[in-house]
Amino acid sequence: MRKLIVQQWVTVDNIAAEEDGGLGFVSGEPFSEKTDPAFKASLMGFIDSVDTMLLGANTYAQSKDYWPHAVEQGEYGEKLNNLTKFVASSALAAAPWGDFPAATVTRDPAATVRDLKARGGKDIWLWGSLSLMRSLLAAGLVDEVRMLVCPVSRGTGTRVFTDRQDLEPVEATLFGNGLALLRYAIRK
Repeated sequence: MRKLIVQQWVTVDNIAAEEDGGLGFVSGEPFSEKTDPAFKASLMGFIDSVDTMLLGANTYAQSKDYWPHAVEQGEYGEKLNNLTKFVASSALAAAPWGDFPAATVTRDPAATVRDLKARGGKDIWLWGSLSLMRSLLAAGLVDEVRMLVCPVSRGTGTRVFTDRQDLEPVEATLFGNGLALLRYAIRK
C-alpha cells in the first residue's frame, strides 16, 4: 500500500514556520552547482519515490507562482511540477499550476488520501501544510515524517508537533552542507 509521507523543513528547535509564516531559515542550496552531492541525491531519490503531492491551500498559494516557472531548479523542479497534485481547500474552485496540469481541489483531504492509498502507484508526498498535516495525523493517515533540519534555531514560530506523537526512527543522515535528514515512521 502507498504511504503518505510528510516533508517539513525545520530548525533544530522544531520550528517549521517563522512568526511571519516564512521559511527564512531554509539553507543548503539544494538545487545549485554548490549543492552537496549526497544531499541532492537524497532529495532526488525521494522525489523519484513519489508520484502525487498533497498541499494545503496556504502552501499552494505560496508555491503556485514560483515552482511552475523555476527553471533554475533543474531536474528536481521538472519532476516536482509533473507530479499529480491535490490541494486541500474549502474555498478554491480551481488550482492552476502554470503550464503544467492543474491540481485537483479536494474538500475532504482525509477521504482523498484514503482513496489514493487504496490505488496503485508510488508514495504520496504532503508538502509543508502544517494544519493539513496535523489533521491527517489525527486521522491516522500519515505513515512517515521527513524533517530536513537546518542548523539554526528560532525560539519562536510554528512548531511541527504541538502534541504528543509516538515516532519510530527510520533514518538520520548528516550532509556536508550542515543539513540533517531525520525520518520517522508514525507508530499506529
